[in-house]
Amino acid sequence: MKRERHWAAMGEDTFVAGIWLLFFVHRLLGRAVFRALLWPIVWFYWLARPTLRAHSLGYLRRIQPTAGWREGLMHVRLFAETMLDKLLAIAGRYPLAQVQARGTEAVHAQARRGQGAVLVTAHVGCLELCQALAETYPELKVNVLVHTRHAESFNRILARLKPQRGVELIEVTELDMGLTLKLAERVAAGEFIAIAGDRVPVRGSKTVRIPFLGSDADFPVGPYLIAGLLGCPLYLMLSLHEGRGYALEFELLAERVLLPRRAREAALTEHARRFADALAARLQRSPYDWFNFYAFWDRPDVSHHV
Repeated sequence: MKRERHWAAMGEDTFVAGIWLLFFVHRLLGRAVFRALLWPIVWFYWLARPTLRAHSLGYLRRIQPTAGWREGLMHVRLFAETMLDKLLAIAGRYPLAQVQARGTEAVHAQARRGQGAVLVTAHVGCLELCQALAETYPELKVNVLVHTRHAESFNRILARLKPQRGVELIEVTELDMGLTLKLAERVAAGEFIAIAGDRVPVRGSKTVRIPFLGSDADFPVGPYLIAGLLGCPLYLMLSLHEGRGYALEFELLAERVLLPRRAREAALTEHARRFADALAARLQRSPYDWFNFYAFWDRPDVSHHV
C-alpha cells in the first residue's frame, strides 16, 4: 500500500480564491448570502477531491460510525465558513460578543505577573480569535509557531487585511538551539508560545504513538519539550463552535513539565496522551471542528519532508 505523504508536502487546501471572494460578499451582503453562495464551492470540492472525501469520512466515522456524504459535506462547509471567520478575526471584524472565553482568568493573571507559558493547540475551530483577545488584553502577547511555506497565499491575505497583528507568527521546521534561546527570551519576558499538538514535525522524528479516537496515531512532542526546556506552565488552548459563535477554552495541563533523564520518553508520552485525551473529549462535543484533512492515523512518508 502506498504510504501517505507528510502533510507539509501535500499543501494546505484553504479555498483561498473562493473565500477571498466570499469575504467581500459577506462585507457587502451579509452572512446569509455568504452561506448561500458557499454551498456550490463546498459541493465542487467534495466532488472533485476524492482524497478530501476519504480523509473527512475516515475521521468522522471514528466518532459517528454511520457518517456519510451529508456529514462529510457539513464538515467541509464548516471548514470553509471557519476560513471566513479567520479572516474576520484577523481584520478585527468578528463580533467578540459571540465568543465565550473559558479558563482565561489564570492565563491573564499569569500575563499580568510577567510570566509566560506554552499553549498547546490543535487545528480546530477559529484560533485566530485569540489574536482578537490578545488585542483586548494588551498584556497577553502570543507567539504562534507555524510552518507557513504551504500557506503563503493565505498568509498574504491576512497581511493585507491587517498587517500589524497582535500575535506574531514564527515560521519553524525544527526545534534547534537558536529557536530555543529565542523562545526562552520571550517566555522570560512574560510572553506566550502557541504550538500545534496535532501535527507531526516537518523534520525529524520527535513523535510518540498513542491511542486517539480508537486507533494509535503519531503526535509531536515539541510542545512538551519546549515547556520542559523553558521551565514554564503548559496550557491547552482550543476553539470550538458553540451556539452562534465560538468557545475559546484554556485549561492548565501542567504547572511545570518535568522530563527526568531516565524517564524522558515516558514523560513525553504522558503529556501527549493528556493532550490527545483532552482533544478527543472536545471533538465528541463538536466533531465537525477538526480540520486535519489527511490520513492522520497513517505514518507519513518521511521522504517528502522539506
